[in-house]
Amino acid sequence: MRERKRRIVLHVDMDHFFTAIEERFHPEYKGKPVIVGADPKEGKGRGVVSTCNYEARKYGVKSGMPISRAWKLCPHAVYLRPNYELYLEVSRRIMEILKRYGDSFEQFGIDEAFLDVSSKVSDYEEARRLAEKIKSEIFEAEGLTCSIGVAPNKLVAKIASDFQKPDGLTVVKEEEVRSFLAPLPVRKLLWVGRKTEKKLKDMGINTIGDLANCDPSLLMEKFGAMGFQYSLMAKGIDDSPVGGDFGAVKSISRDRTFEEDTSDVKKVFETLSKLAKEIHDEVVGQNLYFKTVTVKVRYEDFETHTHSKTLPFLTNRLEDIEKNARRLLQPYLESEKRIRLVGVKVSNLFSGEKQKTLT
Repeated sequence: MRERKRRIVLHVDMDHFFTAIEERFHPEYKGKPVIVGADPKEGKGRGVVSTCNYEARKYGVKSGMPISRAWKLCPHAVYLRPNYELYLEVSRRIMEILKRYGDSFEQFGIDEAFLDVSSKVSDYEEARRLAEKIKSEIFEAEGLTCSIGVAPNKLVAKIASDFQKPDGLTVVKEEEVRSFLAPLPVRKLLWVGRKTEKKLKDMGINTIGDLANCDPSLLMEKFGAMGFQYSLMAKGIDDSPVGGDFGAVKSISRDRTFEEDTSDVKKVFETLSKLAKEIHDEVVGQNLYFKTVTVKVRYEDFETHTHSKTLPFLTNRLEDIEKNARRLLQPYLESEKRIRLVGVKVSNLFSGEKQKTLT
């Protein structure tokens, strides 16, 4: 019987990326809570927290939280609007560093990446030293820290990178996978969101160990084919290759909440253009192509609509985002209601590394 080849995978995750970059360029922010997102307007602002540093998290501030709530929890924080152009520029440089270290490489969003280093190291001790070297090089080049998980596969490596943040390094050997995962809450598994977590808890499943010990047939009865996948993941089983479909970016989106509900069509379209530009920068920065454009509109009464169009071709052009977003948005501007929020998303993403030709 042919012996299965040993794999060693690294997951590199930059620590509080946006705020860390802001602190690097503004040393006066260091040691202070820093929040990147909407303008809080002294507690009356609208919109959400994009990200925050660990100082802000001590006060209970979290990504996705309404900015008004963040202000109540931490009014003395430094509040900044996102500078996506700068973040993407730093991301590109870091990814170029990482690409040199792996047999294969897979970017996972703007601030994370997987590396397969199976042929670069002979054992986990060498993998640890390689991870330490990567951390040092990124810090020397960019003044930023990262956390790295080292494991037999992408699934466990990603969970491990989050285990000792910030500036962490966690190594999980093949024989340690089950014991490492078992005590962790089920929410730590990729693809287990709030709704799935609640369903699992209703079944008496609170930890990954509970999930691993559950009869797969019961999980399939509750969740369909995904139930079997949950069972495999809970046991730390993942054969997806670095550069494969596991965890691939499914969409890129941006939205803005207006400071005041508006009926100003020009203002809405100007905001739409800015969102399209931010998305385009990230699409190009990650060497991606898209087929579907979606707009989101939220009215003053919080009634929310989305409308999508799938194109007959792959593209990465700014004009294809902006032109189609404008067309999709137009009918919603005819309402008598004022607009509270507008958003844009691109999806059906494909890696440019795999696209040799475009139709």
